[in-house]
Amino acid sequence: MGFNISKKYNEADPRKLADWQVADIAEETMPTVAEWQEKLDLKKEEIIPMGRLCKLDFMKIIDRLKSKPDGKYIEVTAITPTPLGEGKTTTAMGLMQGLGKRGKNVGGCIRQPSGGPTMNIKGTAAGGGKALLIPMTEFSLGLTGDINDITNAHNLAMVALNARMQHERNYDDAELAKRKLKRLDIDPANIEMGWVMDFCAQGLRNIIMGLGGRMDGFLMQSKFGITVSSELMAILSIVRDLKDLRERLGKIVVAYDKKGKPVTTTDLEVAGAMCAWMRNTINPTLMMTTEYQPCLVHAGPFANIAVGQSSIIGDRIALKMFDYHITESGFAADIGFEKFWNVKSRLSGLVPNVSILTATIRALKMHGGGPAVVAGRPLPDEYTKENLALLEKGIVNMTHLIGVIKKSGISPVVCINSFHTDTKDEIALVRKFAEQAGARCAVSEHWLKGGDGALELADVVMEACKDKPNFKFLYPLEMPLRQRVDTIAKEVYGADGVSWTPEAEAKAKRFEADPTMKDFTTMMVKTHLSLTHDPTRKGVPKGWILPVRDVLIFAGAKFLCPMTGAISLMPGTSSDPAYRRVDVDVNTGKVTGLF
Repeated sequence: MGFNISKKYNEADPRKLADWQVADIAEETMPTVAEWQEKLDLKKEEIIPMGRLCKLDFMKIIDRLKSKPDGKYIEVTAITPTPLGEGKTTTAMGLMQGLGKRGKNVGGCIRQPSGGPTMNIKGTAAGGGKALLIPMTEFSLGLTGDINDITNAHNLAMVALNARMQHERNYDDAELAKRKLKRLDIDPANIEMGWVMDFCAQGLRNIIMGLGGRMDGFLMQSKFGITVSSELMAILSIVRDLKDLRERLGKIVVAYDKKGKPVTTTDLEVAGAMCAWMRNTINPTLMMTTEYQPCLVHAGPFANIAVGQSSIIGDRIALKMFDYHITESGFAADIGFEKFWNVKSRLSGLVPNVSILTATIRALKMHGGGPAVVAGRPLPDEYTKENLALLEKGIVNMTHLIGVIKKSGISPVVCINSFHTDTKDEIALVRKFAEQAGARCAVSEHWLKGGDGALELADVVMEACKDKPNFKFLYPLEMPLRQRVDTIAKEVYGADGVSWTPEAEAKAKRFEADPTMKDFTTMMVKTHLSLTHDPTRKGVPKGWILPVRDVLIFAGAKFLCPMTGAISLMPGTSSDPAYRRVDVDVNTGKVTGLF
């Protein structure tokens, strides 16, 4: 059973319509949950209806399809982007639509967007033009509640911590024993966690809490991060089932006692309640492209600090349901693909077939020395007029990242995400260098034409999927942390080496010596706007050292996170945020202004 696309949608021109308007047209004839159940051959008990959407009971589906071979596994990444982004999600949606036009059983899985970027500069992360995920309003504004559940579970741990510190201050050991509490002796100067909310609120990065009297909590310095940076979100992205989730939640380090011993959520007796809040988050949400290809949405980890991928659960279920499964990595290939390659694939045991490197002419010109690209301001003329010399200088960023993908043994495909200002000679130049670097290349107009514009990309990807993967990790898990970081810096970023602050090196040595951390993965924290730690350095810089200033620990996720540059876990809201344009039509109830 196929789904018909309306004449109104086919005639819609994304050059004249906002994304939310294109989405509205596609949603007028959007398939129902019952129709999706029939099309995907799902059992009634495998569907969890939620309004216009539904979640999928992944354990029931995985159990039923466990003997079915996996489909082809396709990852979408990008060159080092401009601040505007180069269209990874748009490319993922377009490729699903192109493969759908070719009659293939195709689907995907992407991350849930955070309310912070949605209401700020980045927008909804639903794609763009005619390569969109729908229903767009639900996708952009909370979806089926996973981020809200994670926010509550995370903050419950902080409630437990601060209340325990207050009670231990107010009561002696005899009184604590009467209340069945063991003194944890938490060090107020050594608190690991903070609070979270899902908006960009720079005013909450550093706070003082507990002001008032002895019954108003424990007075201490604290902080807020954005919810998607929470370790709980990182854990959701890598767990295999509810049991795995419960075990990992109990290992989260909330603080340290005055002897330097970790204080966990298990010590605070809050892990079970946290899991109760998150029990529904383990099931992916079923959504669709504007041309009605199925796409799961699950997890939304902060790509700067966490794995930055949709979930392992989502990939496992999609590979059983679809012959071609597309997933997307956050940020550029030096961060997103590197984590997909060496962390997600290691944890999932799934072998990818193809990696798509999304590239735009404008970003390559920026890497060639073009003027600064600033979100919210018009593009300088260099990006809208032919300039082959500028383009050729910047192509080195693309060829470098092709080389990174080839080191993994995965077949690379360069997708030129085409803009109407790109010229034939510019496109030909990019194609020539991509092929010389050992990648297949396709030009795609999915933003303008949807699936019809992505047929060349679909054909090239299907051809690449015939290659036998020669997949290999960059480093063995047995490699010590500092050596891993040095390997990533040299082999992926192009650095000459790594420097460590004394504090960061002391932490690294302590973690290396801890036998309980031998299987912890390395989660690099670095800007996505440069191969270096400095977002202003474009192209492929030479002769530089990567500075590591700290190492964070996510004990439940089993991540060690070397911090470089000035990454904040709580982004700031700009002077011209997206929420200024979002509203509701009071006659229809429809949300307007999303992008």
